[in-house]
Amino acid sequence: MKSSAAEGEGGKKHWLPLLAPASLTLFVFLLIPAAIVLRISFYPGTSTIGATGYSLAQYVKFFGDSLYLSVLWETVAYALIVCLGCLVLGFPVGYSLARHPPAKRRLRMLLVIVPLTLSLVVVVFGWMVLLGRQGLVNNMLLWLGIVASPQQLLFNRTAVVIVLIQQFLPFMILSVMNVVMQIDPVLEQASTSLRANRVRTFIKVIIPLSTPGILAGLSLIFVMAVSAFVTPRLVGGPRAQMVGGFIYDQILTTSNWPFGAAMAFILLAVGFGLMAILNATLIRPLTRGLHVR
Repeated sequence: MKSSAAEGEGGKKHWLPLLAPASLTLFVFLLIPAAIVLRISFYPGTSTIGATGYSLAQYVKFFGDSLYLSVLWETVAYALIVCLGCLVLGFPVGYSLARHPPAKRRLRMLLVIVPLTLSLVVVVFGWMVLLGRQGLVNNMLLWLGIVASPQQLLFNRTAVVIVLIQQFLPFMILSVMNVVMQIDPVLEQASTSLRANRVRTFIKVIIPLSTPGILAGLSLIFVMAVSAFVTPRLVGGPRAQMVGGFIYDQILTTSNWPFGAAMAFILLAVGFGLMAILNATLIRPLTRGLHVR
């Protein structure tokens, strides 16, 4: 017993030096700056120069204005729609990749990963070219006779959702694929042998066992979608407002750091809170029917 305890303590001591660099990096470059921004959010005025004291004025200003609340609600709605779209489109692809032989999987994985290597600005401008009045989509619609004149496909909410789904879809595909690869295909065969059709096998076996990948993908996508500001600003224009764009304007345009910092932490709190609720809400229906003895 003593030797086992000694080995456990030795294992912990062995891992501590490996965790130290990452922990120190997170502390210096994430936690300390976040604490500074949090402190700035409690300044009473509109500037950090000579500001002192603590005040909830910035938070009262945000929650007391219906414009900011509507933009916050719209931001959350965008993130939830993007999560749902990525799940519906990404789960079948991730499942298919997991069931492919390794040789075929590598090439298909490359096609999934390549969009992640491109700059976000390049991707967004590419979509602006595609959806522009003289872009490929409008030219195809005119050639097919579906429309009589070029349509305004940019600067609306639908365009923002489509572009965000395209940007974040690989995260859902990879999350689902990694989990499904660990599911033994024998379980599906056993379900079939018990007279369950493919749909029932998919609902009762595949989805419950894929829950960790689904929740991981949804969490990643929700956090990134709720904080997006480049895509809504360039693709959505003034019709698609998100909190990220407001934060950008407050800090870099009007130099109102206290209010921008307060909005940033409100968005952070709402994002993490909804992500926790999303995980807690989905884990039961997704794992329903899965019993481990």
